[in-house]
Amino acid sequence: MRIQYKHQKFQADAAKAVVDVFAGQPYLTPTYMMDRGTGMFQIGLNEERDYTGWSNQKIVPELSDHLILEHIQKIQRTNQIQPSSKLEGRSDGFNLTIEMETGVGKTYTYIKTMYELNRAYGWSKFIIVVPSIAIREGVYKSFQMTQEHFAEEYGKKIRFFIYNSAQLTEIDRFASDSSINVMIINSQAFNAKGKDARRIYMKLDEFRSRRPIDIIAKTNPILIIDEPQSVEGKQTKERLKEFQPLLTLRYSATHKSDSIYNMIYRLDAMEAYNKRLVKKIAVKGITETGSTATDSYLYLEGLNLSKGDPTATLQFEVKMASGTPKKKSRVVKIGDNLYDYSGGLEEYKNGFVVKQIDGRDDSVEFLNGIKIYAGDVMGAVDEDQLRRIQIRETILSHIQRERQLFYKGIKVLSLFFIDEVANYREYDAAGQPVNGKYARMFEEEYEDIISNMQLSIGEDEYIKYLQSIKASKTHAGYFSVDGKGKMINSKVGRKETTSDDVSAYELIMKNKELLLDRDPKKSPVRFIFSHSALREGWDNPNVFQICTLKQSSSDVRKRQEVGRGLRLCVNQDGERMDTNALGNDVHNVNVLTVIASESYDSFAKGLQTEMADAVADRPRAVTIDLFVGKVIKDDKGNEQVIDQDTASAIHYDMIVNGYIDRKGVLTDKYYEDKANGEIKVAEEVADSAASVIEIVDSIYDARSMQPENARSNNVELQVDEEKLAMPEFKALWSKINAKSVYVVDFDTDELIRKSIASLDAKLRVSKIYFRVESGAMDNIKSKEELVSGASFVKEESASYGVTITANSNVKYDLIGKLVDETGLTRKAVIAILQGIKPFVFDQFKDNPEEFIVKAAALINDEKATAIIEHITYDVLDEHYGMDVFTDPTIKGKLGVNAMKAKKHLYDHIVYDSSNERDFATDLDTNTDVAVYVKLPDGFYISTPVGHYNPDWAIAFYEGKVKHIYFVAETKGSMSSMQLRLIEESKIHCAREHFKAISNGNVVYDVVDSYKSLLEKVMK
Repeated sequence: MRIQYKHQKFQADAAKAVVDVFAGQPYLTPTYMMDRGTGMFQIGLNEERDYTGWSNQKIVPELSDHLILEHIQKIQRTNQIQPSSKLEGRSDGFNLTIEMETGVGKTYTYIKTMYELNRAYGWSKFIIVVPSIAIREGVYKSFQMTQEHFAEEYGKKIRFFIYNSAQLTEIDRFASDSSINVMIINSQAFNAKGKDARRIYMKLDEFRSRRPIDIIAKTNPILIIDEPQSVEGKQTKERLKEFQPLLTLRYSATHKSDSIYNMIYRLDAMEAYNKRLVKKIAVKGITETGSTATDSYLYLEGLNLSKGDPTATLQFEVKMASGTPKKKSRVVKIGDNLYDYSGGLEEYKNGFVVKQIDGRDDSVEFLNGIKIYAGDVMGAVDEDQLRRIQIRETILSHIQRERQLFYKGIKVLSLFFIDEVANYREYDAAGQPVNGKYARMFEEEYEDIISNMQLSIGEDEYIKYLQSIKASKTHAGYFSVDGKGKMINSKVGRKETTSDDVSAYELIMKNKELLLDRDPKKSPVRFIFSHSALREGWDNPNVFQICTLKQSSSDVRKRQEVGRGLRLCVNQDGERMDTNALGNDVHNVNVLTVIASESYDSFAKGLQTEMADAVADRPRAVTIDLFVGKVIKDDKGNEQVIDQDTASAIHYDMIVNGYIDRKGVLTDKYYEDKANGEIKVAEEVADSAASVIEIVDSIYDARSMQPENARSNNVELQVDEEKLAMPEFKALWSKINAKSVYVVDFDTDELIRKSIASLDAKLRVSKIYFRVESGAMDNIKSKEELVSGASFVKEESASYGVTITANSNVKYDLIGKLVDETGLTRKAVIAILQGIKPFVFDQFKDNPEEFIVKAAALINDEKATAIIEHITYDVLDEHYGMDVFTDPTIKGKLGVNAMKAKKHLYDHIVYDSSNERDFATDLDTNTDVAVYVKLPDGFYISTPVGHYNPDWAIAFYEGKVKHIYFVAETKGSMSSMQLRLIEESKIHCAREHFKAISNGNVVYDVVDSYKSLLEKVMK
């Protein structure tokens, strides 16, 4: 399979932030240089000189440090970052910092940044410095996987290679090739001195008595430091100066506070989570508990909550026929006696009768007073038994997630970290591999779980899938190997946290895509055992479970443990399952479960603390100062800097609306209104609501980062067969289950005319300019005044327009870009551009990127309007079957996003917001309602702007109201005009669809409450 990469706004924003720092730098081809032993000269002076190659053009003198600092400060204000007071680290070139949370595509982002810098300014020499072999190999793999994707976008490919002191011809090629070249180097390759000095600093005979570092330095490279907190020790910082970089870019999720130079973009843990760019984290804690049952082994696997009486899965000891006790798992209910089930073992004789199974705190209580919670293990327990429980829990979580995602075409992987290879693989006297104890435990527990699985109707394909994979084939180990091919422990130095063995990474990297293939003949492996030293070296988007089979230690941070599984998953077509593919469902699909060898509370608290430390500079309360000086944008892209008065109005309005308490802490009402799309902002910034909400969301709130307790109140929705058979539901379903096809018969010429009029009236693009200020030193009154610069008095300033960005050397496919963004034909786009007024089109050369973005948005607005005015639907003979209700597995968590229901087609409801929850509650308790269903994702209406899934289908009792069939939409308003138009288009399409398939017998409308539903029904 081939992973499909998407253009994502946050990655483009991060790249743009770097490019904009040097706005005004002309596009210049690389300088062609020659070398004569000691000096660097322009070509043409002496053709016999030793060839050196091409170098990045230097920053032009017109871009002064003062002007670049102004650019940085503007970018920082736009990105809600505290503006820098100076160019930090300027003595070593220009230095910029980008913070990106683990799992969001940091490597992709800096590769994109290279292309953008090349397109804007012609820079083509880049060096990536990484802290370890693991990360080096991961970066190299990312270049391979993204090569075609970027070639399609930019029309060229990067030449990339790993520095190897034994292959010095690569250095000459790096210097002599004028296209984009990238050298990937780990810090150990140049970070040594004295007798251990690396070859990169030596004059080598095989390199014509030159030092490799000199040739590299003369290319004037751009350094990209991946994980600088692990790279930049005191010695390394000095060594990096020898590369003589034009500028240095630092990328990490965890920068050291004293090594941040001019941060221009930040996507931290909290923002990545809130924007649903990484998986949601759930935790299964396992706790060894002391009690009066010290000799009575008990392990509570979990509770099973459904429409019937609750049950629990308990593991306890059972006397076998041989008389030897063996640990077995069994589903128990209230009144069950473990003494009987154990075959009469004395340890369970005194009161081990199930008294209560409580879903509120996930506990089971016995008549003897002993209470055990999900994940607890008590009695005689050794470390091996704890590890076995962890392995079993990982398999259970894997199967649960796999069943949910199987019919979405998503392969599920689980990752075990261990310290000793012998625990997974051993070798007999003949040198043949045999299972270690963890591999044996895995196969025993896997076979037990599979043999006792209760599969649902409609899971035939999943059953076949499970039956086609043997326990011995579905797990694999990825470790270093010795010369004889035997797995060995990775070598980890005293000061290192990751292995330095190349063999540990080759296999796991080369199999990255193969592991994602769900065909059991090609790739039966679903469970991966790996050395804990690989912790920072490898990740795969479809890791959904992580289990560390080792003693926890204080030096292993929990964010580091979960980092290998945070990436959003992909399906079998390599498509990323994000908000574009799944909508609000992204966090129901993308959940990473950590199986921890400690309690949920302990692990969650530790992870919370680390995440809080990572976002320590975020404000903790909403104040007036939070808004002052921030840049906001309205629906049309116009920018505004918030002044003191406007900030006061925003703050006051938040108090009035009940969004903050008297201490400035965000309230539940804020989060509820936000979930429903109903946030109200001050009138002064009504057109910039989205930007204001973004500022408010910069407030740190521990609630948004709380890991989920994976054991707590999980429910899997079951269809209620009685409701499925109700005449009211059958009648409702017969009215709405027809499929339809649409035709959009709008006049293209009319759309072109309206687009031209809109662009002429609304398209305004900001110019790029230099600002030049002059001043003189006044009388110096104090030393402090001299140091602060206050003795200088500004006398005048002027702005000079430039068109350097649209330099003829930069080729913009304006028509192609607008075709991609609008979906119109090239002919239609050309007609629009030819029709707009000359002064409007002339703005393109002032700022091409902004012109394209704003023009596309305005044309799309007109297109959305045209759809509403000109679409028609025709009914098809094809219908949806009942399998839309039974095929997908719908899961939720009681009290979080699920609740029990009486009149719903399922026994529970999974809701997306508090508004949906309240609406469902009213439906469930109203005597007029016969039956209702929150329509599953498989039921949708096709529209020109994407699939549309209505929220609810409702059947009322005959005679109670005028209409007995109703389809309702309860989504809140969108955050921008364009999104509102697209949503309006979908709603209009739904109205036309139901009109076509039901001849007016089904009412479809948008409501925000049950009250408004009744008002529409009773009309």
